[in-house]
Amino acid sequence: MGSLLEVKGLETRFFTQDGLVKAVNGISYHLDEGETLAIVGESGCGKSVGVLSLLRLIPQPPGKVTAGEVWFEGKDLLQMSDEEIRQVRGNRIAMIFQDPMTSLNPVLTIGFQVSEALMLHMGMDRAAAAKRTVELLEMVGIPEAANRIDDYPHQFSGGMRQRVMIAMGLSCNPQILIADEPTTALDVTIQAQITDLVKRLRDEIGMAIIWITHDLGVVAGLADRVIVMYAGFIVEEAAVKDLYARPSHPYTVGLLGSLPRLDAGRAHRLVSIEGLPPDLIDLPKGCPFFARCKYRIERCAVENPHLEPVSPGHRIACWVDVNTGKGRSYEQ
Repeated sequence: MGSLLEVKGLETRFFTQDGLVKAVNGISYHLDEGETLAIVGESGCGKSVGVLSLLRLIPQPPGKVTAGEVWFEGKDLLQMSDEEIRQVRGNRIAMIFQDPMTSLNPVLTIGFQVSEALMLHMGMDRAAAAKRTVELLEMVGIPEAANRIDDYPHQFSGGMRQRVMIAMGLSCNPQILIADEPTTALDVTIQAQITDLVKRLRDEIGMAIIWITHDLGVVAGLADRVIVMYAGFIVEEAAVKDLYARPSHPYTVGLLGSLPRLDAGRAHRLVSIEGLPPDLIDLPKGCPFFARCKYRIERCAVENPHLEPVSPGHRIACWVDVNTGKGRSYEQ
């Protein structure tokens, strides 16, 4: 399988009254056909801004993609005209947003909102789009879908609204589905239902998925590969099993240490990461995790490491081996 999406050196900045916010700092990664890639990290680390930048959905001003390339189907999305990128959004690459209540238009029916993309991108007439809308709503588990297409968003529960958003995302058979923390506002039972639904639809349709979350518990059973972000940088990238078995960046070690474990006894205590993330207006000269890192050495304060392989398919940006506490020998 070849790479379906290739992101190279992506940088996004926000020009604010307080100063220049360095939200995304030269990230590079790829997404293969049929793959599920998870992007994880705490709030404000650049997860959502990074994927919104791919589809040129960053509000300008104050935001701006200042560097990078995003290659999809032989074209750089960042260099496309407004009309060209509109043909990609919602059609070849679809996105599910975090809060379905603010993503859905409160004064338009669910049926209209789902069928709109079918008429725009697929060239369907109103009758064909309405029929397909019912099929999509049934596919994502909306009961009595034919009787609900004339209902409005406020008449659906949070979980059902998120199912509608998934139906909208899948309406044009996209090659890539981007899910931006789609289960955050839902209770745990509904979270599991939505995650299982996306996994089933992924297997049936064969699309690739970028799943953005801060919940490493969800990632374990969903993703093939994981990218860990911190302060706008990618600090670790690995296959999901490798990441959980051998976390190699101090930040990833801290994230996994904060997860409750069913296989651990009562004596097992959760780990917290002391301190706060750095100010994105005034990033430190060296590693952005330096102030919070218990493994830090002198080099970390003055030089920010690039991503380097520690094993096949596993890359980290760190000067220290977390297993030995000693500095690494690789050079950039």
